[in-house]
Amino acid sequence: MRVKKITDVLGKKVYTDSGDFFGEIEEANLYENKIDGWRIKVSSHLASLLGGARGVVIPHHFVKAVSDVFIINKAALPSQEMDLDESVDSI
Repeated sequence: MRVKKITDVLGKKVYTDSGDFFGEIEEANLYENKIDGWRIKVSSHLASLLGGARGVVIPHHFVKAVSDVFIINKAALPSQEMDLDESVDSI
């Protein structure tokens, strides 16, 4: 496993495990010298679905992979967006 510096992952693109673009990494939240979560600047189309929010904080345990991009578990997404996705899928 290759260890990365936090500064190396800032600005990386974030995708859900289903392949949807989510946003870009803005900042790491640390607690007791460990990564606790990631602040993600959400994409513009997703921001409108989140009531105009420009970003969200995703707990680190929802991150599945870190390499050229971040892969996060879709369950980490706010429930408002999940409800919208489910309603669109049912149409």
